[in-house]
Amino acid sequence: MNRTGRMYAIVEELRAVAPRPRSATWLADRFDVSRRTIERDIGALQQSEVPIWAEPGRSGGYCLDRARTLPPVNFSPDEAVAVAVALHRTEGTPFHSAAGTALRKLLAAMQDGDASAAHDLALRVHLIGREAGPPPVPAVLTDAVSARRVLRLRYTDREGRATIRDVEPVGYVGSTTAWYLLGWCRLRGGLRAFRLDRVDRVTATAETAPRRAVRPEEIQVPEGDLRTLTLL
Repeated sequence: MNRTGRMYAIVEELRAVAPRPRSATWLADRFDVSRRTIERDIGALQQSEVPIWAEPGRSGGYCLDRARTLPPVNFSPDEAVAVAVALHRTEGTPFHSAAGTALRKLLAAMQDGDASAAHDLALRVHLIGREAGPPPVPAVLTDAVSARRVLRLRYTDREGRATIRDVEPVGYVGSTTAWYLLGWCRLRGGLRAFRLDRVDRVTATAETAPRRAVRPEEIQVPEGDLRTLTLL
């Protein structure tokens, strides 16, 4: 069994006995590998945000929260690679980090043979060119937008003027050339779109921002017509 298949099988084994634990020794015997290999596999799964934790004690081991994991999914190799190609385009957006963990979760939930075939197909897909994109979006910003925490930004406008602003995050505006943080700017007293590559410094406060309804006609960015993302 290759590593991808083994990691998938570990998740399924832990799911089957949840919330009871399985020890590293038991898993090593089950999959005919060393205890250290199991610990490395568990570590990789945890980094992919699979909800596995260690239960201490003689009868302890590794436990999994089955309510927060995917059951086996019937994605074909072509479908998995299609998702990977789409997620590749998230580089430089607020969702690049989440895209990586989403893809790893998807592969871990696929049937062993399909996951291996997806890896093989991906190695036969080649992308041309890699332009230097915008800097990565800080996790503190993306986390605060999701949690609606008021942000303190040091922002440089198109004229090169830097200001410190407290901003109530509303969402994002994305285009083919740039991504913007959409928020209520307390310095200007109105809705503003802040280009993410002009945010020089950002901190999240403990204050929760009020919910604000925004109409598309209120959003002013220097590109095209707006449309709202939907999950179909």
